[in-house]
Order: sequence, then structure tokens, then C-alpha cells
Amino acid sequence: MITKEELIEKVFKKYVDKEIDMDVWTLGLVYNLEVVDNKVMVTMTFTSPLCPYGPQMVEEIKQEIKKLGAVQVQITVTFEPLWQPSEELKEMLGF
Repeated sequence: MITKEELIEKVFKKYVDKEIDMDVWTLGLVYNLEVVDNKVMVTMTFTSPLCPYGPQMVEEIKQEIKKLGAVQVQITVTFEPLWQPSEELKEMLGF
């Protein structure tokens, strides 16, 4: 059985946003993560609604989750709310 912790460590903390060069978990792009009977549901966003890597990112994350044994993966992309970096993240990124 896949766990949330396993997904966070093995997928989301390792998958790097190609525009910002930081993992999607640290960036706060994952809004919700649920695992029920090896079915994974993710609600996430991109740093921008116009992110050119968005569709590629979703597909690559799905594939990484499936490699861990998920029988079904559903990734919902939302822009409600729009992504805003935290103050800590702004400092890390030099904003």
C-alpha cells in the first residue's frame, strides 16, 4: 500500500519544477493529497496558469506515482487560489 509520506518523499520532494529549479513540494504546488486503496488523488497548481511545462509536469508526476504501485492516479490542476510563494520561499528564491 502506498502512503502519503512515501509519495511526498519519493515523488513530490524529488520532482523539480523546471522553471524554478525547486521541488514541487517545497514550492507548495501540492494543495491536497489523498490515498485510498492504492488510488491516488492529487490537487495541485503551477507557479503560473501559463506554465509551459504544466502538462508535462502532470504526466511525469503521474508516471512516478504509478511506478510506486498506484492502481489509479487522478491529478486535478487548479488555480484557485493562485500560487503565491510563502515569505520563507521568497527568501530562498531571492525575491
